[in-house]
Amino acid sequence: MKRVIVEYSKLTRDLLDLLIEKYPEGYDYDDIISFKNAKGLTVKAVEVKTVDTVYLVKISDRLEQTMEDYADDETSFEEDLDQEELDI
Repeated sequence: MKRVIVEYSKLTRDLLDLLIEKYPEGYDYDDIISFKNAKGLTVKAVEVKTVDTVYLVKISDRLEQTMEDYADDETSFEEDLDQEELDI
């Protein structure tokens, strides 16, 4: 299985979907994985898996905000669809 480290700025829509699905209420301290990178720096990440890849998404304040904004956009999009169905 391939392991890939991803920064929030490089998240795809598919990875955001996986993050929201796995951590719908956000991630907790127990979900965080810490490891040393090749430069000896400690990196903190959360893990999401696909069939063939384990993604370690680096944690930052921006990641949390991106997840919240994305989840809010999905909710408002679904609410808009529901309203359009009522209008028809």
